[in-house]
Amino acid sequence: MNFQIVRYMLGYVCYFEAGFLMLPFLVGLIYREFHAGVSFLVIAALCVLLGLLFTAKQPRDKRMYTKEGLVTVALCWIVLSILGALPFWISREIPKYVDALFETVSGFTTTGSSILTDVEAMSHACLFWRSFTHWVGGMGVLVFILAILPNKGGAFMNLMKAESPGPSVSKLVPRLRDTALYLYGIYMGMTAIELVLLLLGGMPLFDALALTMGTAGTGGFAVKNSGVADYTVYQQAVITVFMILFGVNFNTYFLLVKKKPKQALMSEEVLTYLGIIAISVLVITFNVMPMFPNAFQAFHHTAFQVGSIITTTGFSTTDFNLWPPLAKTILMILVFVGACAGSTGGGIKVSRIVIMIKGIRKEIKMLLHPRSVDKVRMDGRPVEHEVVRSVNVYLAIYILLFVVSLLIVTLDEKDLVTNFTSVAVTLNNIGPGLEVVGPTGNFSSFSALSKLVLCFDMLAGRLELFPLLMLFVPSAWTRSTARPLSGKSIKGIVKKVGGRGNHVQ
Repeated sequence: MNFQIVRYMLGYVCYFEAGFLMLPFLVGLIYREFHAGVSFLVIAALCVLLGLLFTAKQPRDKRMYTKEGLVTVALCWIVLSILGALPFWISREIPKYVDALFETVSGFTTTGSSILTDVEAMSHACLFWRSFTHWVGGMGVLVFILAILPNKGGAFMNLMKAESPGPSVSKLVPRLRDTALYLYGIYMGMTAIELVLLLLGGMPLFDALALTMGTAGTGGFAVKNSGVADYTVYQQAVITVFMILFGVNFNTYFLLVKKKPKQALMSEEVLTYLGIIAISVLVITFNVMPMFPNAFQAFHHTAFQVGSIITTTGFSTTDFNLWPPLAKTILMILVFVGACAGSTGGGIKVSRIVIMIKGIRKEIKMLLHPRSVDKVRMDGRPVEHEVVRSVNVYLAIYILLFVVSLLIVTLDEKDLVTNFTSVAVTLNNIGPGLEVVGPTGNFSSFSALSKLVLCFDMLAGRLELFPLLMLFVPSAWTRSTARPLSGKSIKGIVKKVGGRGNHVQ
């Protein structure tokens, strides 16, 4: 293990978090919330101090192997969350540190689950920080750092592979920094468009900023106790459209920018994603129609909720906990499906679902015709066996983690639906579940142990399991004798590891 390069990257994360913390400090000054603002300033100073400590000595060996990349990504997100929770705690707006950590992890992982019982009682500075963590976490803080810093070379690409919700580096441009800039350029452009549309619809600036950042990161923290229910139909419709857009593979937008519309719009994953949304909206609309005054309102709220759940955003305009069993069942299925790979959304991902179904079909065909030669294909191109195997391994680990987490959370002796959906929505980075953790509920009643387990699930879900689990592999902490990452080895990492940018094209 090259501890020096890991330490050095942690130092840069501390520097950037200090910069991030200055924004809520400024918000505190604007709204004359000096106590809350000073809390952010103090922790920003602490972050700078830690950054100086970690980067005081340049690493002699700047090579980064696979395990350094995975461990660095996991540790960066943990440090980011631990430090980001401190302003909530020292300002006493969230008196218990475990609760503050839960809220911060939920923010950075774009989950949107909350322990707060009265959101509107918080200061503007803290509300802004909650929503801003969504925006930063949506694309990834390390991607942001790589976009700002000078190019550090190919060995750093696995940081993006393990964290990035955007497309594979090889799908954009050769240089790592240019790829990160393209990703954030698209991300910021879409964010700006949504913000303008909400402002044109008459939404207050602060609310528009908070909800736009939550939508862009597919997070779900609102600034009102009623969630998004009190806003106009137009404003809710804008959020609906952009939730769905941010759930699309970012490779699609890159291809559109490069004037390749046919290649962009014929993606099998994106078409499947949009098809799932359309069918779900149609079925649920008919199912919940008796609960609304007219068909338009039923369609409007259904479209919003389906878009919110499948993209793992978690906003709500109505209490879907009161919907009929069929509607709630479909929504819970969408919790697991999630958005596209290469988007800011969470969940298992549509691409993995498609590959899994095609793999099952292939195995059945092999049973009927043992001598036949068949391959799983996506977008007309064969998917390598290594990728299919990695999907199966991912799902196996996913199920194991889900079961273990559920058993621990069950110790709180809540009902089965609450326990099951609390694990489901945190592991898939959704936000609200059903019963106690429904749209009008929260996670405040869980024990400290359960909250820590759910924090782990949120981080594991955001980083797609492997980087976080690598921390518990003893051999990952030994000195590596392997060669540094090459382009070929990096290509292998894409198939096995990686945040929301894990591609199978």
